[in-house]
Amino acid sequence: MNHAAALTHNSRVFFSKLLDCTLQRNLRIGQYLHAHLIKAGISSSCTFLANNLVNFYSKCHRLQEAYLVFQEIQNKDVVSWNCLINGYSQLGSRDSSLSVLKLFIQMRHRNFLPDPHTFSGIFTALSILENPIVGKQVHVLVVKAADNSDVFVNSSLLNMYCKLGIVEEARKLFDEMPNRNSVSWATMISGYATQRLAKEACEVFKLLFSGGQTEDLNEFAFTSVLSAFTLPEFIDIGKQIHGLSVKLDLFSIVSVDNAIVTMYAKCGSLDDAVLAFKFSSDKNSITWSAMITGYAQTGNGDKALKLFSDMHFYGMKPSEYTLVGVLNACSDVEAACHGKQVHGYLLKLGYESHMYIMTALVDMYAKCGNIEDAQKGFEYLQEPDIVLWTSMIGGYVQNGDNESAINLYCQMQMKNIVPNELTMASILKACSGLAALEQGKQMHAQSVKYGFSLEVPIGSALATMYAKCGNLEDGNIVFWRMPARDVVSWNAMISGHSQNGRGAEALELFEEMRMEGTEPDYVTFVNVLSACSHMGLVDEGWGYFRMMFDEFGLMPGVDHYACMVDILGRAGRLNEAKEFIESANIDHGLALWRILLSACRNYRNYELGAYAGEKLMELGSQESSTYVLLSSIYSALGRLNEVERVRRMMNFRGVSKEPGCSWIQLKNQVHVFVVGDLLHPQIEKIKRELWRLIKLMKDEGYQSVSEDIPHSI
Repeated sequence: MNHAAALTHNSRVFFSKLLDCTLQRNLRIGQYLHAHLIKAGISSSCTFLANNLVNFYSKCHRLQEAYLVFQEIQNKDVVSWNCLINGYSQLGSRDSSLSVLKLFIQMRHRNFLPDPHTFSGIFTALSILENPIVGKQVHVLVVKAADNSDVFVNSSLLNMYCKLGIVEEARKLFDEMPNRNSVSWATMISGYATQRLAKEACEVFKLLFSGGQTEDLNEFAFTSVLSAFTLPEFIDIGKQIHGLSVKLDLFSIVSVDNAIVTMYAKCGSLDDAVLAFKFSSDKNSITWSAMITGYAQTGNGDKALKLFSDMHFYGMKPSEYTLVGVLNACSDVEAACHGKQVHGYLLKLGYESHMYIMTALVDMYAKCGNIEDAQKGFEYLQEPDIVLWTSMIGGYVQNGDNESAINLYCQMQMKNIVPNELTMASILKACSGLAALEQGKQMHAQSVKYGFSLEVPIGSALATMYAKCGNLEDGNIVFWRMPARDVVSWNAMISGHSQNGRGAEALELFEEMRMEGTEPDYVTFVNVLSACSHMGLVDEGWGYFRMMFDEFGLMPGVDHYACMVDILGRAGRLNEAKEFIESANIDHGLALWRILLSACRNYRNYELGAYAGEKLMELGSQESSTYVLLSSIYSALGRLNEVERVRRMMNFRGVSKEPGCSWIQLKNQVHVFVVGDLLHPQIEKIKRELWRLIKLMKDEGYQSVSEDIPHSI
């Protein structure tokens, strides 16, 4: 055997062994083979072997070594470039995707003509970089430099457009493709599904089905189209596709099974989701996650936690998505104790650094009112993403700490983090809670700056903010410019008109809401009954109260009963209000008697007021206003012994008057003051100014003014 033949034989042996190492990702043996190739002097001179070395290191995600081998190749060909480009592309990070573009530019400068495998790596990188401009430029290059009918290239290009959300360009390319394969069909359907364009996704699926291309009608097409159905209106189509999957014997494939469970859960058909879950023959962690998440998203937190317990019992290890669903369930049932147990469990599994899980943890602790633990979770990650910022801001708002929410948003702005729609909606809600109109207007301007439309949730949040701040004119402008109004938007405007003394307009809005086809909910009728109360419309109030159940099947709650007592109380029909309370078939606690007590004082019906006050005392009221009102009523009746008894009871139960709270906005900053609180950073300056004003007013003849100043000041 001559030297050349021996070398060829050795190359084949090395190639075979290197191929095995690549398939098995065996880094140690592969490096050993590389050392032998260097010793034999053929590691860089044999392009074929060198390319396989680059591919080996790329598959093992050792891109530095792959790059060094690539640099040493004496006679690079297009395969050499492709191995390195696809290696970087498969890492899936932003930095590696930038490396792909740099390599592609170098490749073009050295006059190498890209082939389909090159374009596959390039389009994957561009979808990660979210760069549609460069993507379209490379598309032009495909037309010029490659076979435009290559299904592999077109599928990669189609995937890039779908990942970038440019579904119009994707569909145009899809329609022009002379050849399509199963990947092309599934990619186009998935592209529509990702953009929540369910009708369009279903249309492409129907084209595939009607074309008779059964080889392309595989599990990927089914999972893609099923993922598009997330609303109750698509449940019937989802059931038909479910039936088709059974007919084609695809139901036994676990990915299709999981998609069916998820589809039913997201469309609100939980019974069907449970049946699909039970009949699943090969459940994996995704199947369990889909069902747990379905329970959590439909408000069945207890069932979600029970199912998670069953999953653990069967020895199924949860994924990060399972844990996110479980944490959401803990948020729904306000089960902070269970949430802490899940927190400990995920630490044991090593998931503490996962962004999705940390976000769910922050959200869970915030919704359970444990804002300190939520803050700890937020600060644990050095660089929280926008979802985590939004969860923390939303947590502050939900717990009534609107000032902290606005401060955190300002920190986010200083870090140049761009908010999303949910962030803006939460901040607008914070402005509503503080009645901070000027800050609300600034947030409105920022929402325009960031390109957010007036669709839900921004439109609803803006309308609510303007309405709660008393600016009904701007609120109406936003409301009527919204492309579509949901029940939350209608409720905000009806409430705004009602609370600002425009009861007639509130009732007109309610009728317009019904005419537009939006079905009212629990909150809507609270607002409508409140408007009737402010206007003294007793008969109309009774009509709306009965309408809840008769027309919409809504059972009146404590808030609706409270509104009716208020309507009757304001109209002076106190005995009728008493009878209504005593005939109520719900557990209303203290709410209704408290309203009647206040009405009795206003109408000087002391006997009935004493009756209502005693009812509140029996129920163990802890509100100081109850005891003060009852005491003043007994005093007006001349029953001083009863006055003393009420005061003794108040002291015995440890009832004290709640401190007052006020805030003022100066130079775009909100200052909060609570009685007895001396924590304001400028408290000394405020005290000096108060005493200066007291002295000035005394000099003007107001001798008793100092009696109203808190002793702590």
